[in-house]
Amino acid sequence: MVIVVKKETTSTRQVILTLLKRNQELTVSAIATELDVTEMAVRRHLRELEKDGLITSRLEKQAMGRPIHRYYLTEKGSESFPRNYNELSLGMLRDLVEISGNEIVDQLFHQRKDRLFQKYENEMKGSFHERVKALARLQSEGGYMVEYRQTDDGSYEFIEYNCPIAQVAKEYPIACTCEQQLFKKLLNTEHVERQSCIAKENTSCCVYKVKELEDTQARKH
Repeated sequence: MVIVVKKETTSTRQVILTLLKRNQELTVSAIATELDVTEMAVRRHLRELEKDGLITSRLEKQAMGRPIHRYYLTEKGSESFPRNYNELSLGMLRDLVEISGNEIVDQLFHQRKDRLFQKYENEMKGSFHERVKALARLQSEGGYMVEYRQTDDGSYEFIEYNCPIAQVAKEYPIACTCEQQLFKKLLNTEHVERQSCIAKENTSCCVYKVKELEDTQARKH
């Protein structure tokens, strides 16, 4: 699995929050392994994060030995990740629908899709793998926390662990439709299948299966 993070350096606290966002729950031992630090150091950071109300934990009984704590994000912790929306934007969209109908909102999201395509298209160069990698980086820089991996059949699993516009997308599904169309256009393939969606299904991540066009693959051989 390839994990894509923003270019700027992050604090240990933020890395722990990011690990919990991706994995939902982790033990002290698992976090220490990921960070390559001592469990004592991890506990110190976890105490501070709990004190700030960003994480909490639950006890899990073991077949042998003491119960272990599993740490996870609180609502406050989840909301600490990028959110490019607020009540004002939702209110304005609702007002637009009331004044002009749903078509105007659809038009706005299609314009956003076209604007993002113009912004990103120069980054989409090279092989299909390189374009998937570039798209993952661009989406991560936009706050989507992307991982991707190539599967046995040659397709890619493209995972977004955060959706900055989830609340908007819950009310206006056209946002998700336009994202899928944007991916198709940037990757130059019709094979972009959405398998899960944070906004529609209240899952922990959005998952796409993306695959290169067959005729493009054939020309390589």
